[in-house]
Amino acid sequence: MVPDAWEPWRNSAGLASALRECEPGKEMVSPKKPRLQCLNSCPTWKRCSRDTSCTFHLNESQSSRESRYLTGEATMPAKRYNLFLRRRLMFQKSQQSKDSIFFRDGIRQIDFVLSYVDDMKKDAEIKAERRKEFEENLRKTGLELETEDKMDSEDGRTYFVKIHAPWEVLVTYAEVLGIKMPIKESDIPRPEHTPLSYIVGPVKLPANVKYPHPEYFTAQFTRHRQELFLIDDPSSFFPSSSRNRIVYYILSRCPFGMEDGKKKFGIERLLNSKTYSSAYPLHDGQYWKPSEPPNLFSERYMLYRNWARFSYFYKEQPLDLIRNYFGEKIAIYFVFLGYYTEMLLFAAVVGLACFIYGLLSMEHNTNSLEICDPNIGGQIIMCPLCDLVCDYWRLNSTCLASKFSHLFDNESTVFFAIFMGIWVTLFLELWKQRQARLEYEWDLVDFEEEQQQLQLRPEFEAMCKHRKMNAVTKEMEPYMPLCSRIPWYLCSGATVVLWMSLVITSMVAVIVYRLSVFATFASFMEKDASLKQVKSFLTPQIATSLTGSCLNFMVILILNFFYEKISAWITKMEIPRTYQEYESSLTLKMFLFQFVNYYSSCFYVAFFKGKLVGYPGKYTYMFNVWRSEECDPGGCLIELTTQLTIIMIGKQVFGNIKEAVYPLALNWWRRRKARTNSEKLYSRWEQDHDLECFEPLRLFYEYLETVTQFGFVTLFVASFPLAPLLALINNIIEIRVDAWKLTTQYRRTVASKAHSIGVWQDILYGMAVLSVATNAFIVAFTSDIIPRLVYYYAYSTDAMNPMKGYVNNSLSVFLIADFPNSTVRSESRDITTCRYRDYRYPPDHEKKYFHNMQFWHVLAAKMTFIIVIEHIVFLVKFLLAWMIPDVPKDVVDRIKREKLMTVKILHDFELNKLKDDLGLNSKEFSKHFMIEESKARLAGSTT
Repeated sequence: MVPDAWEPWRNSAGLASALRECEPGKEMVSPKKPRLQCLNSCPTWKRCSRDTSCTFHLNESQSSRESRYLTGEATMPAKRYNLFLRRRLMFQKSQQSKDSIFFRDGIRQIDFVLSYVDDMKKDAEIKAERRKEFEENLRKTGLELETEDKMDSEDGRTYFVKIHAPWEVLVTYAEVLGIKMPIKESDIPRPEHTPLSYIVGPVKLPANVKYPHPEYFTAQFTRHRQELFLIDDPSSFFPSSSRNRIVYYILSRCPFGMEDGKKKFGIERLLNSKTYSSAYPLHDGQYWKPSEPPNLFSERYMLYRNWARFSYFYKEQPLDLIRNYFGEKIAIYFVFLGYYTEMLLFAAVVGLACFIYGLLSMEHNTNSLEICDPNIGGQIIMCPLCDLVCDYWRLNSTCLASKFSHLFDNESTVFFAIFMGIWVTLFLELWKQRQARLEYEWDLVDFEEEQQQLQLRPEFEAMCKHRKMNAVTKEMEPYMPLCSRIPWYLCSGATVVLWMSLVITSMVAVIVYRLSVFATFASFMEKDASLKQVKSFLTPQIATSLTGSCLNFMVILILNFFYEKISAWITKMEIPRTYQEYESSLTLKMFLFQFVNYYSSCFYVAFFKGKLVGYPGKYTYMFNVWRSEECDPGGCLIELTTQLTIIMIGKQVFGNIKEAVYPLALNWWRRRKARTNSEKLYSRWEQDHDLECFEPLRLFYEYLETVTQFGFVTLFVASFPLAPLLALINNIIEIRVDAWKLTTQYRRTVASKAHSIGVWQDILYGMAVLSVATNAFIVAFTSDIIPRLVYYYAYSTDAMNPMKGYVNNSLSVFLIADFPNSTVRSESRDITTCRYRDYRYPPDHEKKYFHNMQFWHVLAAKMTFIIVIEHIVFLVKFLLAWMIPDVPKDVVDRIKREKLMTVKILHDFELNKLKDDLGLNSKEFSKHFMIEESKARLAGSTT
C-alpha cells in the first residue's frame, strides 16, 4: 500500500510519461525518453537531458514542504516502491497532461509560464544569453523554475519555462504589494432577502456561486505577523490571482543584462525583442469539465458553467468569482457593464412606450393626413430640390416619409428627452454608491491609485538618464526633464489634430457625395416610370440619406482602424512615467478621436443640415458648386434617426462579430498548425499557449466601446427613443461574449487591482452634461415640435381641430418668375408659384422673401424652450446629486465596524505577543498591565 504522503504523485504527468515498469537494479532504455536507472533505496529524482544515462533525483533545495516525503523520510522497501511505480503507469497519458497544473513532482503549483522558440537567426546567441541571465536572476529572487524540452512539446519547437513561487517569496512580496489577507471571519451578516427577492428569484445564482468564499476581516499581510492570519494550508492561502500578480511583479523588474551602458530589465522588453514568445499564468483547468484530483477546484469551469454560456443571459453575474479569478480590474469592468445594462432596462421600457405611442397615433396625425390628402398635399407644388436636374414635385409624394417621421417626432419626444436627462443623473449617482459598496466588499477602501503611480514603467526607467529625489519617498528615482518630452508632446498633439481634421474632411466628402448623388437619384427616379411604386416609400431624400449613412459608417471603421495603431505608437513615444499616465494619455487621444469620428455626422444632421440653405432664387452653395442640403418638409429628425440607427447598429453588430469570430478563428488556426504529432502530450501550458493573448489595452478598448455606446444613448436619444433598447440587447450579448472570450479563447490575464473605472467616470459626467444641451437643441431645432406648438397656441383658427392648416402655414410661397435662369429648367410651365419650407413673406408683400413675424415667434419659443428645459433638468440633477449620498449609510457602518474589529484584533495580537516575550503568565501580566495603566491615569490627572 502506498503511504498517503505519496498520494500527490499519483497524477504527476512528468513521471508517468517517462517511466516504464522497472525492477530494482535493472537499467531501462527507451528510444524516446531518457535512460532510467532504478534504485533499491528510496529514490531521488532529477530531470536529465535527452539521450543521456543518469539517475533521477529531486534536489534538496526544492523548498516545497511536501518534498520531504521523497527525500528525507525513512527508506521504503523496493517492492513497495515498484508497486507505486506500476500504479503510476495505470493513468492515461492524455488525462494526466490535460489537467496538470503542477511541476513534475506533482506538488509545486505552476504560477507562471514563459515560452520561447530556438531560432537560427543572427541574434539567437544574444537571446539565449539574455534568457540564461534572466532565469538565473529569477532563481536568485527565490522563484523555482522547471524547463520543458522542445522535443516534449506539441510542435517540437517550443520550450516552456514553468515558474513556481514558494512560500517565502509569496510572503515577502505580499507585504511589498500590500495585499490584504483574512484575519478573522466577518460577523457582519450579508444583506437579507427583501420582498423583491422573490420576484427576481429566477435571475439569481446559487449562493455557493455568488459567494464562493465567506467574508473576512482583513489586514495588510506582513510576514512578521503570520500567526495573525488564517493560514490553514500555506499552499492554498494565497489565491492563484495573487500568486500570478506577485510573480509578474518580479518578472517585470528582473534584470537581464547591460546593453549600451544601460540596465535592461523586465519581461515586457524580452517579449518585445522576441527573446521570449509569450508569458502568461495558467488557467486552473479545462473549462468544459471539472478538475480531477490532485488539481485544485476549477474556478474556470465554474465561470464557464454559470457565466460564459449564453443560455444564462438572464442571470446575474458571479462577480466575486470573476474577481477571485481575473482580479479586480477586469471584475470592475463587468460590474460596470452589468450595472449599465440593468439601468438601460428602465430607459428601454420608457423609450419603447414612446415609440408605441407614436406608432398608435401615426394614422391619426393631422399633419400626415394633410400631406397625404390628394386635395391638400396633392395640390401643393414644391420648388425643385436641386438645380437644373430636379423638377417641381407634389407634397403628397412624401406621404409615407411623414408618417415615419411622426414615429419619432411627436409629443412624447419632449417627455423622453426630459426623462433621459434625469435618468443619466440617477445612473451616475447610483454608480457612485455601487462603486463604494464594491470598495468595501473587495477590500479596496484604503486602496489608492498613488500606490500604482509609484510603480514606474520599466520603459520609462530604461530611457531615463537623470535621477531626482522623490518628495514623498525621499528616494532617488528616474527622472526625465520636460524639455526632453516637449517635442513628442507637440508631435502627439499635431497627430491628434491632423486625424480629427481628416475625420471632418471625410465628413465633408460624404456631404459632397450626398449633394451630387441626390440629383442623380432625383433624375433617375423621375425618368424611370417603373420606379413610381418604389418612389412612394423610397424618395430621393431617403435613398441619399441611407447610402450616405452607410458610406459614412465604412469611413468611420477605416479611420478608426488606422488611428488605433498610430495613437498607441505616439503614446509610447511620449514615454509616460507610470502605467496610469500611459492609459490616461491614450484615453484622451482615443476618446477625442472617437467622439469626432462617430458623432460628427450626427451633429451635422442635427444642427447644421437645412439651417443655412437660403431660399429659392438665393440658395447658399458649398464651394460655389453644390447647393446646400435641405431637410424633408417634415424636418430633419427622421434623417438623424436613420444616421444614428445605421451607425449604432452597424458598430454593435460589427464589434460583436469581430470579438467572437476573430479569437476563435485565430486559436483554431494556431492549434491546426501546432498539431504535428498527435501522439505527443498536449499539456495544460501548451493548451494555454495556443490561446489568444489578452493584451493590456484590450480592457481599454472594451471601456471605449461602452462609453461610445453611452454617447449614442444619451446625446441624440431624443431623435431615437429605441436607442436604449438596442443598447440593452447589445449589452446582454456583449456580457456573455466577453465572458466566453475570457474563459475559453484567451489566456488567463495577470490579476491587477482597481477601485474604480478611472478616467472614464469623468468622461461619462462630461457626456451627461452635454447630453442635456444636445437633446434640448434637437427638440427645439431639429424636430417640428416647437413650430407646431407655436401654431397651436398663436396662429390656429380652427377651435375644433387646432392643427388643421399647419402644413400650409409652414410653407412659404415663391414666384417661379423670380428664379434665375441658371437654376431651373427652361421649359414652360402652367404653374406660377411653388412652395418651400420656411417662414417668409410672399412675393406680393413689400418685404417679399424676408423672414416674417412668425419666424421670430418660433425662434423665440425655441430659445425659451432650451433655457427652460436645461434649467429644469439641471435643477433636478443637482437635487438628486445632493439627496443621494456617494457612500450608502449601511456601507459606512460596515466600514467603521471592520476598522474597529481590525484594530481590536491587531491590538489583542500584539498584547499576547508582548506577554509571551515578557514570559509572564496571564495573572501576572494583567496585574502588571493594570499597575502601569493606573500610573498613566494618575500622571494624567496630576497634569
